[in-house]
Amino acid sequence: MSVVELEEEIWVNQEKHVPNQPSKYLGFVAGMALGVMKNLVGHPFDTIKVRLQTSPKGMFNGPMDCLLQTVRKEGVLGLYKGFTPPLVGWVLMDSVMLGSLHVYRRWCKEFIYPEDKKLPLLGHIIAGLGSGMTVSFVAAPIEQFKARLQVQYDSKTRLYSGPIDVAVKLYKTSGIRGIYSGLFATMMFRTNFIFWWGSYEIFTQWFEEHTKMSKPSINFWSGGLSATVFWIFAYPADVVKQTIMTDSPVPSQKKFPHYMDAVRYIYETRGLRGFTRGFLPSILRSFPANAAALAAFEAVMRFFTKDGHRI
Repeated sequence: MSVVELEEEIWVNQEKHVPNQPSKYLGFVAGMALGVMKNLVGHPFDTIKVRLQTSPKGMFNGPMDCLLQTVRKEGVLGLYKGFTPPLVGWVLMDSVMLGSLHVYRRWCKEFIYPEDKKLPLLGHIIAGLGSGMTVSFVAAPIEQFKARLQVQYDSKTRLYSGPIDVAVKLYKTSGIRGIYSGLFATMMFRTNFIFWWGSYEIFTQWFEEHTKMSKPSINFWSGGLSATVFWIFAYPADVVKQTIMTDSPVPSQKKFPHYMDAVRYIYETRGLRGFTRGFLPSILRSFPANAAALAAFEAVMRFFTKDGHRI
């Protein structure tokens, strides 16, 4: 996202010994702030998305019906079920994604494009793919805990009291494989990082060449637009991922022991439209969540630097 690119820029500037750059630890603190804001704004949209993706056919008539039913039956807090796992894990996920993306970009520049002054688009795509594969090992458990909590509609479907309880019960049921039961689906979903980071580079270059916007503005708009491109391509894989992650944790009772089992189930029960259920909340979430995250990031950077430094 746009904020990830800003954090990477801090690292690059530090390596070049650019004066008045904030400490790398400040970027971590700012990352915590953006994680909180991103979840506060975006999590209700994510809850509606997950419920539409995984609910039985006919349970909801659409995003608005899902929203109204959730608030009426569970209150506003029902929209924040599963909030803790992504909140706690976001800093770690962003750190891994940022760090690996930075390493992969430097690796591509050094070993694949040593003669190029600037890493070409294909290099950004390769680095984005590597980053997606790497962060999947952190994201898979966090996203599974979140999804299982989000589909607890009432006392009849309440199996877990919180994220720790989810982790403990999954481990007791099927060991570490239970914790990582959605890893392959997560990696398939994140192969679409090629579209995210590839389009981010394209948008960034276009804004730099055709506008006079500031660097933060370019990062913001490029991040928002590239996130939209990402979700357009990645959404079907996200539906499959959520379906697998909310399957029975008991190996002998799983409906979808393999990735293609979930794909076939979605197609046979809902057709091609099944792969787009909940798409509207995802798109609606993208820009406001990123805007809030960017505002939080810059506010922290200004607050903790004496000269009000901004990236």
